[in-house]
Amino acid sequence: MSPVLAAAQCAVHAGDINANVKLHSEFMQHAHEHGVHLLVFPELSLTGYEPTLAEALTQDVDSPVLLPLRQLAQETSMTTVVGLPLSMPGHEKPLIAAFILHGDGSVGVYTKQHLHPGEEQYFSAGNGGDLINIAGVPTALSVCADFSHPEHPSAAARQGARVYASSVLIGETGYPKDSALLQGYSQLHGMAVLMANHGGPTGGWAAAGRSAFWDEKGVCVASTSGVGNRLLVVSKHLHGWQGFETAVECSD
Repeated sequence: MSPVLAAAQCAVHAGDINANVKLHSEFMQHAHEHGVHLLVFPELSLTGYEPTLAEALTQDVDSPVLLPLRQLAQETSMTTVVGLPLSMPGHEKPLIAAFILHGDGSVGVYTKQHLHPGEEQYFSAGNGGDLINIAGVPTALSVCADFSHPEHPSAAARQGARVYASSVLIGETGYPKDSALLQGYSQLHGMAVLMANHGGPTGGWAAAGRSAFWDEKGVCVASTSGVGNRLLVVSKHLHGWQGFETAVECSD
């Protein structure tokens, strides 16, 4: 089976989990129409990147707010990675988590290991997570600042990852440096890189959009053309990766 991966570049509603669940559902349905096996949303996608709201919005692994998305992931057999602040025993503050909604109905968690300067005021650092298998392709997850530490993608490559999927919030000023880092990792490690960025303002940041995918040689196969609700879909074929973007019409 050839893997089909997608970045869900969404413009989220600040602090409104219910509205964002609906938004995520629309993205998931759109992705399913394109045969996607792995759908990756940006950092803290279900709340927005809102550090001051994180404690009030924190959820457990089995949070009922995820039930509609878990059910949809199971119905479509599509592994879906969504972002929420996570409450975990032994941690005083919430963790920045990527919840992995598997096609069998189960839930896994990846927690952000490397905090951005200033985030320690609101969040605790996490412990990462295991590789996930997507259509036979070992895939590593990361959340934003994780990839700014070269040892993170290096460890993923040593563990056998062939795809490095990153949920991010990258603004206009940081985009040239950050996208160059991700492209460089794909070349250095021979590991394809998928980056899912926010598609609108969040937490006072003007997200750059331009979600992207680089193949194992560092070639940018596809990227979104800017901001807004866009789905970036890539698939691997006999002669390499191919990709395209498509707009996602979302109801208010």
